[in-house]
Amino acid sequence: MGTLAYDIAHVLGGAMLLCSFLLLSQRRLAALIWLLAAQGLLLAMAAGWQGYAQGAGHLYVSALIALVAKGVAIPWALHAAIRRIGGAEADAGLHTMPALLLGGAMVALAILVALPVSTGSRVLTREDLAIALSILLLGLLMMCSRRHALAQAAGLLSMENALMLAAVGAAGMPLVVEISAAGLVLVVTALAGLFGMRMREHVATLDTGVLDTHRGDPH
Repeated sequence: MGTLAYDIAHVLGGAMLLCSFLLLSQRRLAALIWLLAAQGLLLAMAAGWQGYAQGAGHLYVSALIALVAKGVAIPWALHAAIRRIGGAEADAGLHTMPALLLGGAMVALAILVALPVSTGSRVLTREDLAIALSILLLGLLMMCSRRHALAQAAGLLSMENALMLAAVGAAGMPLVVEISAAGLVLVVTALAGLFGMRMREHVATLDTGVLDTHRGDPH
């Protein structure tokens, strides 16, 4: 059972990490949202599996929250925002190859940091922490390298997925932490959609780079 638990958790975490690399290289907004939904579904599966492996019933609730919020509600809200705001593509900021190479360096950094500091923890927790930190850094890279507001929001949501993956992998994490995180990400999604609509209304684009030209403008 121990080896099976490790293998399945590793596969699910690795699939989430793959989604992060695909998010980093994707230009089309619709594809970004589908990849984010896939990452949310994988997170729900990872939470459910951790519940089974740890014998922790509250993680099944976390899995249900992730499934509904991250796999359905948030992608639906982002698709609705795209339909209202318009625009099909987002400037990738970095070319695909430099972005992927930099992403690989982020993963290497995450492993070098996470594994030593988690010495003494069970193997499954150490691996989950390394993968979660990798996804977190890739989401941060996406936020910093993209100029489209919704693409930046997708990077932020991916970072939150990483935090929840780390939370469900840590034995004994209380349910209230995961519920609070899910509530926070719903608020962030609503604010991102509102910001995108207001930005589109006032500057006719979702490229956050143009905000520099309006700095100090009272209107």
